[in-house]
Amino acid sequence: MQVKQTAEETSLQHQGSRENKQLYGLLTTLIQGLNSTDPGVQEKAIADTEKRFSSIKEKEENDSSRRVDRSLVNTRPSVKDLPDQEGLTNPEGFMAALEKDAKERARRRKKNEALANALKEQGNDAFGKGDYAAAIQKYTEGLRKQKDMPVLYTNRAQAYIKLQEYEKAVLDCEWALRCDEKYLKAFFHMGKACLALKQYSKSRDCFMKVLEIDPQKGKLCKDCLNEVDLEEKRQREEEETTKELESGKCTAVSVIKLLQKLNRPNENALFYVGGIQLLTDTIKDCTEQTLFRTNNGFSIINDNEVIRCAFHPETTSPAEVELSLSLLLLWQAVCKGNEENQRLLLTHPYVNSQLPTLLLSEVTTIQEQSLALLSLYAQTEHGRSLLIRHLDLTKWLQILMSFVTVSDSRASCAMNLLTSLNMDEKFKIQCRIKLSTEVLPLFAQLLNSLKTVNQAALVQCISIMGDICSDTVIRMQMAESQECWLACLNLVDECWSESRGSRYPACLQAILGLMMNLCLESSLAIQELAEEISQRCMSLLSSQDGTVVTRAVGLLSRILPASPAAVEGRVKQGLVMKMIRFLKVGGQVTSGYAIKTLAVCAKSSRQAQEEIVKLDKKCSMLLKLLLSEDETVAGNAAFCLGRCLEVPGTATDLLSTNVVRILLKLAGGNARKVSVQENAAITLGKLCMADARHTNRLRELNGMAVLASATKHMQGF
Repeated sequence: MQVKQTAEETSLQHQGSRENKQLYGLLTTLIQGLNSTDPGVQEKAIADTEKRFSSIKEKEENDSSRRVDRSLVNTRPSVKDLPDQEGLTNPEGFMAALEKDAKERARRRKKNEALANALKEQGNDAFGKGDYAAAIQKYTEGLRKQKDMPVLYTNRAQAYIKLQEYEKAVLDCEWALRCDEKYLKAFFHMGKACLALKQYSKSRDCFMKVLEIDPQKGKLCKDCLNEVDLEEKRQREEEETTKELESGKCTAVSVIKLLQKLNRPNENALFYVGGIQLLTDTIKDCTEQTLFRTNNGFSIINDNEVIRCAFHPETTSPAEVELSLSLLLLWQAVCKGNEENQRLLLTHPYVNSQLPTLLLSEVTTIQEQSLALLSLYAQTEHGRSLLIRHLDLTKWLQILMSFVTVSDSRASCAMNLLTSLNMDEKFKIQCRIKLSTEVLPLFAQLLNSLKTVNQAALVQCISIMGDICSDTVIRMQMAESQECWLACLNLVDECWSESRGSRYPACLQAILGLMMNLCLESSLAIQELAEEISQRCMSLLSSQDGTVVTRAVGLLSRILPASPAAVEGRVKQGLVMKMIRFLKVGGQVTSGYAIKTLAVCAKSSRQAQEEIVKLDKKCSMLLKLLLSEDETVAGNAAFCLGRCLEVPGTATDLLSTNVVRILLKLAGGNARKVSVQENAAITLGKLCMADARHTNRLRELNGMAVLASATKHMQGF
């Protein structure tokens, strides 16, 4: 007897059949996805399957309230088309298989990732050796193992760029960005490739994207964007020049004809002199400059033996001198305002090697025109960058400094050139090389030769060395050079005597400024010479030159901490009285140095403490300085007052003042600098310990918490 199904049972049976079909569809999609060689397709198949299975399971749970035994209703499920894989006909088995497969894929991925990384390193090694084809092969093999590894794409792109296969490089960068949409190297190399393809707008966008993602790459992006601008400008110049040449512009035609004549070999040197001078006169603007470049004008030297031999620092014959000078004037004409020509000239192998040495020529006019050409470069940031990138700047520093010994305009021109180069930090970094062994001996020699050198140029040279000292490495090298310090002291003696005053005030001001900069570092040479240096400063305090006095006080404030003996010696010479006088009548800068000098003296000298208390009644001057808007001044004043409280009776003399309130404000947070807060808190604690009545005043001002906080800073006092 056949059992009839109820309507509900029939519905559930149909539902079970649909679920089996859905499960079959899920499995089919999953298996197809897993069979793909593309990791992205595999991962998408798994994600879609899990999402759809969750939907089925959720529906199943919603229908569970019916409590129907499906083993009775769905007695013949349609499973004949399901793949013959054990456990995949139920959700639990499916998930177990899925988990097993995920683990297997993770294992394979980890293995492939290790292989891809190994191939990447092999590719990097080949790239470093200049074998770019081999590098590309290794990166490609790595991508077969791991297709979503962006570094392999960008490394291969970089190799393609080296082989000038720019389209392939762009394509690889695009694939890298599909793996990681913010991958900086992809934007950077794409920008380089697009620049080579003359796709300037796209190249510029790539570098701007780098800057947007990582603002720390500002300097790099600026250089790259400048490169794009220059290349775009170069192309525009050449296109416009072609149009003018086709229109028959007279000077444009003349440039080409003159260059053709200069290519004639084995002519007399004066023949080339005349031709070069005519060519120089013909070059009026960018059109002629561009034609000179595009018609191999820079090959004049390497293609002509006569011209190449004349362009040499050892040139002696009048004809060769004229030829060398005509070339220097020609370079100035073709490079003025033309960045591309400047680059080509400075990267020309022969010019690059000879140009710096022309500055050492025995012919004055060759030196002058060489300086003029280099000064032309130094006028712009791009030109300075070219000089710094392509020339031996340590050697340059020596050569240009040597012009201090000449009396004419060459000296100021050389110093102006150095001043311009010094605007770039890279110049200072390069000057670190051989500074101690080659530059400093020459500098010391110049300092010791005041009467035989160009004094105005020497002042500039000293100022330049002071600016270079902003580089910590250079400052340390100079501060450790006893030869340099002795030369500085010798120059001070040459410039000043108490009986005759200042004979060379500009030199004296400059050398004091340099010595102040050097004292920012501690060195054995400074400790050994602190006594002599401080003695010179004491003598200079009687100068009528305000700048000299200010710098002498500043130098004292920096040199005295290096030597307690020097402090004692200067205190005995009346240093405290002089500093207090400067504090009462001196300017802001001098007062800042003076209070620091007093603080240094009060730190280690009992005599200094007693003199300050004696000369500054009720410490009125120190109290005034505590209210200074300059926190460094206020901090030094607080420190000095704290030391003076060690003199008996000082705290009691301050009872009638508002010292507690002033110190409390500084210690309680009015001062932004922590060191100033601490100095004020320590002095406040000392004040209360010296006389309990100050403690009562502090309590009235609700400042005991500040005092309690101060006690932790009072160790060692």
